[in-house]
Amino acid sequence: MDNTALLLARLQFGITLTYHFWFVALTLGLSVLVAIMETIYVLRNKTIYKIMAQFWGKLFLINYIAGVVSGIVQEFQFGMNWSEYSRFVGGVLGVPLAFEALTAFCIEATFIGIWTYGWTTVSRYVHLLAIWLVALASNYSAFWILAANSFMQNPVGYSVQNGKLELGSLAAIAFNPYLMYQYAHTVFAGFLTAGVFMMAVSAYYLLEQRHDRLAKKSFKIGVLCAGLTGVLVLFSGHIYTQYLLKEQPMKVAAMEALWDTADSAPLIVSAIIHEEKQKNSAEIALSGMLSVLATNHYHSRIVGMKELQQQLTETYGTRNYIPPVALLFWSFRIKVAIVMVSIVLTAVSLWFFKRRQLKEQSFLLRCILLLLPLIYLGHLAGWLISEVGRQPWLVYGLQLTEDGVSKVVPIGQLWFTFLSLNFLYVLMAILVVALMRKSIIAGPDEFGS
Repeated sequence: MDNTALLLARLQFGITLTYHFWFVALTLGLSVLVAIMETIYVLRNKTIYKIMAQFWGKLFLINYIAGVVSGIVQEFQFGMNWSEYSRFVGGVLGVPLAFEALTAFCIEATFIGIWTYGWTTVSRYVHLLAIWLVALASNYSAFWILAANSFMQNPVGYSVQNGKLELGSLAAIAFNPYLMYQYAHTVFAGFLTAGVFMMAVSAYYLLEQRHDRLAKKSFKIGVLCAGLTGVLVLFSGHIYTQYLLKEQPMKVAAMEALWDTADSAPLIVSAIIHEEKQKNSAEIALSGMLSVLATNHYHSRIVGMKELQQQLTETYGTRNYIPPVALLFWSFRIKVAIVMVSIVLTAVSLWFFKRRQLKEQSFLLRCILLLLPLIYLGHLAGWLISEVGRQPWLVYGLQLTEDGVSKVVPIGQLWFTFLSLNFLYVLMAILVVALMRKSIIAGPDEFGS
């Protein structure tokens, strides 16, 4: 199989994964926020919170259905483009993926129907239980999906039998240290997405001077959620990176464009990166700050990509183990910058909200509208760091990416599936955006407010 086939298979999987995660991220947080709104309605008997739960719940349902559809395509790709990978790891990853389907997805599929159609047919408490089960199952589902991804990043709990991996310990996979850091960071990012989504839609209503009561109450929930989880995303990302320095030091060195090993390693703010020459030019750097951030010590030694390349060559054989440096370097900075911007905007928004002056801040409200697409750009940058950063490994230390691709799929069929799936993704994105837009423009009026 030539490099074109490998490139197409990688592009297709990367696009599918990112596309699917954009829907998942909103689902993780918005499901819980809708459950909180309905809880307030049931406990305090305030109709406005029922209207809010119905309005935001409809947007959640549109997003949830799109996430399910895009997730099914992701499963098909294991057999379509990555059959060698499936054969190699199927004995391990089949179990967590089966757990996800048989437990989390079954609960979601059952109770989301009760929640959608049960407003007038079941009691308040049964209806409230349904949305909480959907919310918890959505976040539980993410646990097993990320357990599979974490195994690819840091294989644990397996044995090798006849050239294939077999499950040795499900507990080891469930308590994989990589999973603990990745899951916390991902869930916080999902809640940040939901908070910013509620802030952005509420900001639209405040600018349009419509649905004032719903917009203010929704904005309050959104800004509190985004403010808290924005800080948690930053903190969890920091300790996640410190952990990566031990498990995948090449990924961190590439994120920081650190070619040479250094004591008191500098934090490079920006640089022109010359990957072929393995050096940077026009650097703007802060002396010792990378050592401080990575190890909490100014004088600590950080190993650079050149030395790591030598170590990996001695362990696994001669080949290039350095991932695309410029892509990781700038993706990391884009991601951090977006999180910082979201924290600042939520803090400023909260300040004006408490003083009842938010509605007059039209520039701030427009900035919040612009923040929403930036959050999705941040998710793309995060996944690029996670997945491209472990290259050339498909399963770290065990299987190279080029060895996991299907060997018998003709290049013509790869082109056909690549073009047809992406065409369908574009159509689905247009449909989802159109449905969201229609529901937001209609507002809560359709629920009788």
